[in-house]
Amino acid sequence: MLDARQLEALAAVVEHGSFTAAAQALALTVAAVSLRVKALEAQLGQRLVVRGKTVRATPAGQALLAHVKQVQLMEADLLERLAGGAGQRWQSVPVAINADSAAAWFLPGVAPLLARQRLLLDLTIDDQDHTHELLKNGSVIGCVTTRADAMRGCVAEPLGVMRYRCVATPALAARARTPQGRVTPHRLLALPAVIFNRKDALQDVWLAQHFGLRGARYPRHFMPAVDAFERAIELGLGWGMVPDMHLQARADRPELTEVLPGAVVDVALYWQHWEREPPTAQRLTRAIRDAARAALRPIPTEPPAARPSSV
Repeated sequence: MLDARQLEALAAVVEHGSFTAAAQALALTVAAVSLRVKALEAQLGQRLVVRGKTVRATPAGQALLAHVKQVQLMEADLLERLAGGAGQRWQSVPVAINADSAAAWFLPGVAPLLARQRLLLDLTIDDQDHTHELLKNGSVIGCVTTRADAMRGCVAEPLGVMRYRCVATPALAARARTPQGRVTPHRLLALPAVIFNRKDALQDVWLAQHFGLRGARYPRHFMPAVDAFERAIELGLGWGMVPDMHLQARADRPELTEVLPGAVVDVALYWQHWEREPPTAQRLTRAIRDAARAALRPIPTEPPAARPSSV
């Protein structure tokens, strides 16, 4: 049998990144937290954390963290049933999602469930190409990701497609065109791009799909916040990739125009979650699935071959 206090100590150490911060969160001494983690490692005969400036879980520790989260949700569901729904306690549900989806369709879609079921959303924002790492290491119970193949012990449910367009202010877009009105890579790449963060590769995908360029070099602004990202484009600081859902909601905002009209990048999104979900997680999965179905484009069964646009 696994000791619940030892598991709690392991989860706190990994969540907070250090034994000192975990001890403060659990109202214990650092020595007590360390002893609990060491005892768990001794019982299982393997290391569960890599000790360093920031503590991180080993593969075995990641598996245990996923187990801890499952047990916590199952216990909360059981207590709710035993109490007949009376005095239902707040439950935390950790989820990883990309920033564009969070505000556009995810939060509006799950908000009624969160209020009704007294769920506390512990949201981690990361690039859609990297959120699955947080599910893999046990940090979250599910993630919105571009990864279509289900990871071990998980299910990958298709959600839909987010369509992105390359936009800029009319004045900046005009600078990317020749006097004859054609967009040229030479002119465009002389202008800065506005990029969400260093994991964001959408602009490179767009350049590859529509100009046949790979590994292009160009000046870049990094703006890791949705409001700041779009505001930077509005101010003419550079060109950037913005989803259709955001462009359609830009009433009374400064005008943005497509740099290359009709040249889009479609990003297929999937909801990866545990194969065996407690009831609370199942309800969250249904809410996410319904929200995506109402807001996103369907994922085509046969993706169309990418072909360069006329430039």
